Amino acid sequence: MLFFVIILATTILLSFLFWIFNIISYILTTDQEPLNLVSPLRWMLSIIVPLFMTQWGLKQKALDNTGAFAAFLVGFVLMLSNYCFMSSVLIFFVVGSKATKFRSWKKINLEKDFKEGGERNWIQVLCNGGVATEVAILYMIDCGCGEHVTDFTKHYTQSWLGMALLGAVSCSCADTLASEIGTVVGGWDPRLVTTFRRVPKGTNGGVTIVGIIASIFGGLIIGISYYCMLLMTVSADILEASPPQWPIVTIGMASGLLGSLVDSYLGATVQFSGDSDDDLC
Repeated sequence: MLFFVIILATTILLSFLFWIFNIISYILTTDQEPLNLVSPLRWMLSIIVPLFMTQWGLKQKALDNTGAFAAFLVGFVLMLSNYCFMSSVLIFFVVGSKATKFRSWKKINLEKDFKEGGERNWIQVLCNGGVATEVAILYMIDCGCGEHVTDFTKHYTQSWLGMALLGAVSCSCADTLASEIGTVVGGWDPRLVTTFRRVPKGTNGGVTIVGIIASIFGGLIIGISYYCMLLMTVSADILEASPPQWPIVTIGMASGLLGSLVDSYLGATVQFSGDSDDDLC
């Protein structure tokens, strides 16, 4: 209990220090009134949510120490920039961790470097979340911090960057679910995406029906998480005056499927297919 009290007190202090620094820097660099500054609550949530996320990852053996540090930095940037960004990555992290543990007793025989819980280091965290973090940083530079509806006529830059991040996270989630579920469900061997010939499980570029369905589901849940958070954080008046936002779910699903297929194609053509992990099988 004392640990959580200390964490909360430290978080509140840091959030207000960030907020004060934000005000000072805004006043020194602009001539406008500081009306659209990042609130203390957003600063605080940007620390608390990633912190608990990394603690959960360590407890579940989904992250090692370096992976936890990298995940905290990724989560901080995403939470600070846009709650929709963070919700997408958070769902990916939880679902991907659960998928890694799915039928782990089978994966021991398929994966040479299998780790219980799929313990990821900082390199693997950045491989999955690095592009999203880069897009989030560009979003903050060009659009500030906050949530915006997808409207290419009124919010052109925000919409493109938001969909870019949605696509990146959907691809990562879809490929993870396809690899983790497709390899251990079904007794048939995958087919190579380029020639459709049968290949052993674990071959880069191998695909199965189960893997394709899993990739569609992976993109779908990311789209749903982004869409639901948008509905919760944007006012009803703005939503009513904007185009329908439900296509976000479709974009997430399509991005997941397309990204996984492209990844499998690259795995079949340019990636070594020795004892490495499967891409979409």
